[in-house]
Amino acid sequence: MATRTLSRIGKALLAPALALGATVALASAPASAAVWSTCGQWGNTSLNGYTLYNNIWGSGAGSQCVWANSGTNWGVWANHPNTGGIKSYPNAKKVINKSITSLGSLSSSYNVTVPSSGAYNTSYDIWDTDYDYEIMLWVNKTGAVGPLGTSQGTVTLGGHTWAVYKGNNGANEVFSFVRSSNSSSGTVNVLPILKWIKDTKGWFGNETIGDVQFGFEITSSSGGLDFAANNLTVSSS
Repeated sequence: MATRTLSRIGKALLAPALALGATVALASAPASAAVWSTCGQWGNTSLNGYTLYNNIWGSGAGSQCVWANSGTNWGVWANHPNTGGIKSYPNAKKVINKSITSLGSLSSSYNVTVPSSGAYNTSYDIWDTDYDYEIMLWVNKTGAVGPLGTSQGTVTLGGHTWAVYKGNNGANEVFSFVRSSNSSSGTVNVLPILKWIKDTKGWFGNETIGDVQFGFEITSSSGGLDFAANNLTVSSS
């Protein structure tokens, strides 16, 4: 079972200091990269309300390139060695910046194409503005990967049934919701999950939700594997 020991946000915040000394092998982005592509370790851009990050943050990483036709249609080619530990979390981010009680709705629809080999999960990564709390929603997983923390049982929320885990990576609290079966497309009603954590479990208070990220948390993809977010939308009111 793979366990995360460092926050991706913490790594991202260090990016400006690390980028000058970081070297990542380059590979060609897919021909479908109509609008933007990068193989840079911390490469990012903003497209129609979403921010895309290549985000190669883990130790022992190999090569990875991200391409985008839009903020809601993008993909990744990754060639990370068959070793333990998370290597990267290429993702698209939508900024919310609303407290839980002021949100009338928060939902997302996804449609992905993922490989049948390697070790990875496809997940939402939701943060409060202070980065004290991380809520992960795993919609599919393959290989030797698993959530941080201890089991808290199962719950049906937001249109899905999840196994719930609670832990701490040394920088922030982590609440992981792992879908009971793999899914390549669907809609997640996120707000009831946040309210369940706040009101039913009391694990945090009326936090202001900052970022809703969606991407592929990759541990290994030896030989080069393709991941695609064919369509991703995040909406709130």
